[in-house]
Amino acid sequence: MSKIKFGTDGWRAIIAEDYTVDNVARVSLATAKWVKANYDNPSIVIGHDCRFAGDLFMRTAAKIFVKEGVQLKMAVGFVSTPMVSLGAVKLGCSIGVVITASHNPPSYNGFKLKSEYGGPLSPGLVQEIEDIIPDVNVIDLESISLDSSLVEIIDLETMYVDHAKANFDLDAIEKSGLVLAYDAMYGSGQNAMKRLLPKAHFLHCESNPSFMGQAPEPIAKNLKGLENFIIDDGAIDCALATDGDADRIGLYNGKGEFIDSHHIILLLIHYLKKYKGATGKVVTAFSTTPRVKIMADHYDLDSEVVKIGFKYIADIMVAEDVLVGGEESGGIATKGHIPERDGIWMGLIIWEFMAKSGKSLDDLIDEVYEIVGPFKFERSDLHITEELKIKIVAACKAGDYKVFGKYTVDSIATVDGFKFFFDENRWLMIRPSGTEPVLRTYAEAPTLEEVRDILRICEETICK
Repeated sequence: MSKIKFGTDGWRAIIAEDYTVDNVARVSLATAKWVKANYDNPSIVIGHDCRFAGDLFMRTAAKIFVKEGVQLKMAVGFVSTPMVSLGAVKLGCSIGVVITASHNPPSYNGFKLKSEYGGPLSPGLVQEIEDIIPDVNVIDLESISLDSSLVEIIDLETMYVDHAKANFDLDAIEKSGLVLAYDAMYGSGQNAMKRLLPKAHFLHCESNPSFMGQAPEPIAKNLKGLENFIIDDGAIDCALATDGDADRIGLYNGKGEFIDSHHIILLLIHYLKKYKGATGKVVTAFSTTPRVKIMADHYDLDSEVVKIGFKYIADIMVAEDVLVGGEESGGIATKGHIPERDGIWMGLIIWEFMAKSGKSLDDLIDEVYEIVGPFKFERSDLHITEELKIKIVAACKAGDYKVFGKYTVDSIATVDGFKFFFDENRWLMIRPSGTEPVLRTYAEAPTLEEVRDILRICEETICK
């Protein structure tokens, strides 16, 4: 058996290569033993998303938990990651387990670990579980029955839908006249959204474990079908997309233009503080626009920048009063819910904002621009050799990059990667992937044309 290494909040691997029944059993045994060692009355809530063999892998984990004597709350049907996280809180479970690979390509599946607080399990605790994964699985799974008093079947989807109905004015959205669309990307948000806003237009809301061969990540290049639908229809006011396990958000305006997470985070702060009167700290990942601080300062809110990875945001949300926590990749959480990324929840906040204000998404973005100024953002992933990646990172650390074409570096920040500021309206960021030969480059400027120019000049400068 191979060594199993956990990532951000669990384990992901290619189905039938490393992601096998035996390896899921190994990870599940370590999880069960850790829970038993850390809780007097250990319990686990578990669910799976829409990926291939999700139910099989969930039941594999469930059998191990039952064999170890752990109380188990098991979801019926596919569920989103936020549903399991919410379930951990509402059911008082020690941890949550989601069989999902989130936005990864369809060949992957995974094993996400969720805390009793309803967010990612802290990195140190995830490491403790990884450290006790056995080298082989010796348990006879066929001999274990799930017809046990330890197993309770739970409807996590209805729990989530009822929670959303209690927190949003869905009637106001329905009666506003807004024409809305939702793209599930064949992911696990589809049924809940049909129950929450049945009059919306629904795209890719059926079972397709292959996701039509595309990674279910809600970014512009993966959402051309939604973009074309908006343009062809001509009457859509706003469209929401979520990823495979519905914890990340993608958003479009009525013109079929993608609205990035930086704008969404700013809209959420603006609405929750100005219109709803809520307060709290704003926590964002290093790759997020520094305009978040301008918005926070405008409303006299504390703000903090952390390393990339929602786990760092979630830890602060558990310990402090946080209004909005978010990252560039579409993972955002807000006060009054759980310390967890939730694409559907963020979309409902935006739609409620539009319905209550009677304004278009573009009008609301203009309100944001009045405070922080207009801007555009884009990210480009450079698929390069590991050798070149290492060389570029070394040059960044050495301070070798003082100019990028016509752009002179004014200052550099190094919280997590390298952020080169040219002036108050323009910056470039370079950050290596920790798991593959990819270098991520990010840029912000007043216009999209200039953003793309900066990214082009960056690639020419560092890859020569």
